[in-house]
Formats: sequence, structure tokens, C-alpha cells
Amino acid sequence: MKTGLETLILPAGAAGAEAAARTLAAGGLVAFPTETVYGLGADAANATAIAHIYSAKGRPAFNPLIAHVADLAAAERIGRFDARARKLAETFWPGPLTLVVPKTENCPVADLATAGLDTVAIRIPDHPVAQAILRAFGGAVVAPSANISGHVSPTLAAHVESDLAGRIDLIVDGGPVEVGVESTIVGCFEAPMLLRPGGLSRERIEAVLGAALARPPVEAESDDSQPLAPGMLASHYAPRATVRLNARDVAPGEALLAFGPARLPGLDAASTVMNLSPTADLDEAAANLFGYLRALDAKAPRAIAVMAIPEEELGEAINDRLRRAAVAR
Repeated sequence: MKTGLETLILPAGAAGAEAAARTLAAGGLVAFPTETVYGLGADAANATAIAHIYSAKGRPAFNPLIAHVADLAAAERIGRFDARARKLAETFWPGPLTLVVPKTENCPVADLATAGLDTVAIRIPDHPVAQAILRAFGGAVVAPSANISGHVSPTLAAHVESDLAGRIDLIVDGGPVEVGVESTIVGCFEAPMLLRPGGLSRERIEAVLGAALARPPVEAESDDSQPLAPGMLASHYAPRATVRLNARDVAPGEALLAFGPARLPGLDAASTVMNLSPTADLDEAAANLFGYLRALDAKAPRAIAVMAIPEEELGEAINDRLRRAAVAR
């Protein structure tokens, strides 16, 4: 593991983008904002740099990474798009959608980043800082979330610094992210498959495809099997405290992650209360999710009780992350 580094933090801007590009070209690791969460980037063609991502994050090496590119032309250099994949790309890119497609014959993305699969996960981020870095670098950048593997994903540069200072070379601070949960991942297989719900709702994708998305087989989400895409491990996005879902009351000493205007029995006994959205707005809740989980966990509560969240639109992605956070470790 690369430890003992002096992690430089720079504000977003032209100088920050150029410094990030130089660092990536030299095989270094750069954390930067996307519209979903902060990513930890490395040159997608540099297997040694990618290995440093795995070691810095403590990430299982069988878990593939997403290759971020600046535009569709760059995406087509690393992946093969059929008609449905192209339709999704042209409709939703740049944006919080990752497409898993077959590799091109001479795909430059290192095998380590694809975990030995014959597919590659690709995204075009919709964030000016990410775009500036990708264009300054000129190649694909693999970038999982910029946190210790399994921890809550970062939505601020300070979250990245808390987890990875001394392990990575550079953090580009672009302020808080907008979406707050990772990208939706669709496998462009014979039947398009929702591999991970995220910042783009299932409903919008199905409307473009004119068909329902298939679900991955249950065994694909086991911690003992190789995932088809990033973010599919059963235990993931986890704070240190135990997470209790669909709470209808609050036990003494528990922190409460609330949603909406309702008050739960025992609320006065909660150690801390944070409300994802007092007005029950799912977009607001998604943007606040990881930051609030981190803030509650920092107070070392007995447990974190989480109120029920509707399983619709972005609620599907929120509940996916909360279920993974609640898995016994």
C-alpha cells in the first residue's frame, strides 16, 4: 500500500485540472468530484496505478472499476455499443449512468480494472471538474468512490481527506456533489440488466428501452462471487455503527436517520437526529445520504436507526445502499 504520502488538496479550477492530469500521467492517484460522489482516479491503462487504488482503498481485487471518459468517441475506443447501449448513451450521457459493454478488441483499459471480465464498465460524468480533468488528461480514468472500501461514500472533499489522506497524491476540492448516490449500472447483455440502482431511476431507463430491465441472479451479489459490476458486494457503503432499517421507534442511545415529517416513539432518547429530507423529497434524501451517515457515525452511537423510505424513483437506490450498509460484518 502507498502510505506516508503527502496528500495535496487543491481547489477546482484550471490549475487543479492540470495538476490532476500530470499526477494521473505519472501513475498517481487523484480524488475528484463527479455529480454522484467523489471518485478516486487512476490512469485506466496503468495496471500499477490501478493496483495502488485497490491497496489505498483496501478494495477486493475481484471487484471491477468504472472507466470514466470525456465523451462518446472516447467510450467507443474502449467498449462496443449495440443499438440499445447506444440509445442509452445518447439519451443519458453525460450523467449518472454506467453501461457495462463488451470490450473493444484493443481495449486499453488494464485487465486489473475489469477484474478479468470481457466487459468494461463506462461512464461519462456530468460534472465540470471531472470533465476538465478528463479532457486535460486525454485518456480513460478508472475511479471508484474515494473512500476506504466498504465505508460510506464521500460527497465532500473532507470525507475523502478523512479516509485517504496519506494514501493518495491529490484531492481536487470541487465542493459538495449534487446527486449523492453512485451511478446506476446497466449491463448491456442479451437482456439489459439493472446491476446497481443509482442516480438515474429504473423508470427513466425502461421508458427509453421500451422494456423492463432484467434483475441480476441472486448469486451475483454474494460476497463470495465475482461481481458483474462495481458496487454489487453484499456488504458495502457501511458505517462502523450497526444500521437498523425501517425503524418504527428509537432505542435509547441510538442515532436516528429520519425521513419526512413523521416523529417516531422514543425520539427524545435519540443520541442524534438527522433528517434526510423533512419534506420527504427523494432527490434531497439521496444527496444527503452518505454525508449524514458519516456525520452520525462520527458520534459513535449505539446504532443508527433508519426510518422507512419509499421504494420508488431514487428511493430504490437509497434503499439499496442502506441494505448493504446494514449487512452484518
